[in-house]
Amino acid sequence: MSENPLKLGTRRSKLAMAQSGQVADAVRRVTGRPVELVEITTYGDTSREHLAQIGGTGVFVAALREALLRGEVDLAVHSLKDLPTAQPEGLVLVAIPPREDPRDVLVARDGLKLSDLVASSPNKVARIGTGAPRRMAQLNAYARAHGLEIETVPIRGNVDTRIGYVRNGELDAVVLAAAGLNRIGRSDEVTDFLSVDTVLPAPGQGALAIECAADNAELIAALAELDDPVTRAAVTAERSLLAALEAGCSAPVGALADLPPSSECLERRNHDADGQIVKEMRLRGVVGTPDGTTLVQLSTTGPVPDTHDAATALGRDLATEMLAQGAAGLMGERAH
Repeated sequence: MSENPLKLGTRRSKLAMAQSGQVADAVRRVTGRPVELVEITTYGDTSREHLAQIGGTGVFVAALREALLRGEVDLAVHSLKDLPTAQPEGLVLVAIPPREDPRDVLVARDGLKLSDLVASSPNKVARIGTGAPRRMAQLNAYARAHGLEIETVPIRGNVDTRIGYVRNGELDAVVLAAAGLNRIGRSDEVTDFLSVDTVLPAPGQGALAIECAADNAELIAALAELDDPVTRAAVTAERSLLAALEAGCSAPVGALADLPPSSECLERRNHDADGQIVKEMRLRGVVGTPDGTTLVQLSTTGPVPDTHDAATALGRDLATEMLAQGAAGLMGERAH
């Protein structure tokens, strides 16, 4: 393989640069080549509109993919939750490394947890900032179920901007992704890790994707070492659910595929296969109205998918059940 530096395309934000830097270190290790970060500005970085207004899906991705297709960079790093579910011709997701913590977290004033926020808020209404209708739907549903009064406030901006709304007293709390705060070394600012039983994350949340040109066989072979099969199976199932619901990533859809923690669920004896232990994967999905008045939330469990098609089927089948339960009517504008 050539000794020329590999050019890695990345968004310019502090978080994108941090996670791309971590991937660059891994790429150097498996290729033996130097890696140069190439900063690329995307439409999502410059637009000040709310994500739901500018379409959500792909606004942080298109410029990176155009640079790949033009040969200006050799590979690109994406936050998987930003990627549209359709894979463009000529590009391949060559590696999905092991996933970071997929949960959402609360950064609240006075070190408060979600359950304590309302009791200590003026007028007994807690103002919580988030740009995601998915989070709004589930937070509002949680508040309704527990007799709490909250107001979800749409916000945008980088981590500093969002946390700044809490520090200056404009908001009582903001919701962010645990993975992002971990990657930039700011997890100590988290006041509450939101259980996935309360708020399911976005499909693919906490995972990164490394993408390169489909005809770059040498690079594809080298980077395959960075791929984590269980993470790939999980996010493939989540994104298949999203695609089958015909939702863009700003639609109020949450999904998480994981290996259930209980040993009874995690491993079962498959006597048809000579007592072999089979691990199981659980996929949960939720779609709801942003005000939280209606949620469709279902789950399914099956053997950990060992092929792309099996992972895709896991997501598609759960989406079919959710649509039968009325999910389609909650989706808002359907993607075409």
